[in-house]
Amino acid sequence: MPAPIEVRKVPLHNVSDASELAKLIDDGVMEADRVVAVIGKTEGNGGINDYTRIIADRAFREVLLEKGTRSPDEVKQIPIVWSGGTDGVISPHATVFATLPEDSVEKTDEPRLTVGYAMSDVLLPEDIGRVAMVEKVAEGVKKAMEAAGITDPADVHYVQTKTPLLTIDTIRDAHQRGETTILEEPHGSMDISNGTTALGIAVALGEIEMPTQEQVMRDLSLYSAVASCSSGVELDRAQIVVVGNARGHGGAYRVGHSVMKDALDQDGIWAAIRDAGLELPERPHHTDLGGRLVNVFLKCEASPDGKVRGRRNAMLDDSDVSWHRQIKATVGGVTASVTGDPAVFVSVAAVHQGPSGGGPVAAIVKA
Repeated sequence: MPAPIEVRKVPLHNVSDASELAKLIDDGVMEADRVVAVIGKTEGNGGINDYTRIIADRAFREVLLEKGTRSPDEVKQIPIVWSGGTDGVISPHATVFATLPEDSVEKTDEPRLTVGYAMSDVLLPEDIGRVAMVEKVAEGVKKAMEAAGITDPADVHYVQTKTPLLTIDTIRDAHQRGETTILEEPHGSMDISNGTTALGIAVALGEIEMPTQEQVMRDLSLYSAVASCSSGVELDRAQIVVVGNARGHGGAYRVGHSVMKDALDQDGIWAAIRDAGLELPERPHHTDLGGRLVNVFLKCEASPDGKVRGRRNAMLDDSDVSWHRQIKATVGGVTASVTGDPAVFVSVAAVHQGPSGGGPVAAIVKA
């Protein structure tokens, strides 16, 4: 039986700030030793050399060490997934998940939030962008589902991963062992790592069959509707957090999902909130949320045809500002207009994550 979950969103007042996590613990909202996952946004460039992720990671783990009784090794194993880049109005923040004592909540047969975590086998640099990575991620997702107490893939609404990307050092390592890598330099490997991981999630959940190598990053009809994949230099395997609903354990929250069909698709965001169980009017406004929305989690991608709703844009041709930053700012603004809160999780590089030019949306609400 999975444990009931408490989940809260906290702001980051600066890049090394974890004071609001400390306050949650000090106020008795959650126990440091019961924190099972953190998913957040930091204010760096979102690229390979975005060290704000490492700074924020250290700050949060230091609080969990200081306030709890777990060993440094145990705290090191907690999945803390940071997505760099708060372009536009997106505000740096973190969503913190913690278990609650089973006797502290009333059990119910209604679907309630559950979280499971797993690590994949080591992802070698030669695996990135290849079917071997799809297979390893798929096995890891199944382990995380089991940890969450989920047996039906339909009860999975959000899978957040962090995977390695290629660096000069890892490319050199592969070459020294007689192996090849999908790229000969690091730039572009973030998108490839994310997209290949998403295919692994889709395979694990039965959304697609195992793809061929030729389909990876090419057949954009293949995607997962619940995958949110990030990558960085911090680890050498897939860190997998499965968020879904289970019955019988109780708790105060539910999660749902949908997809944005394009960068302006507010209806896709509202559909995820409705799927989480929040009743809304036909034409909702952020004031209809009544404080019950905890957070939304989105992936986005500049449409490869260079258009949104038939109108041409120049994101993919811009040599001055990466399209990563432009589309993130765009979707962040659209999302904040729905939620009425700029502290939303919007991450870029969404190949195989939702429909091409759009992306998946997950929403957590108070039940």
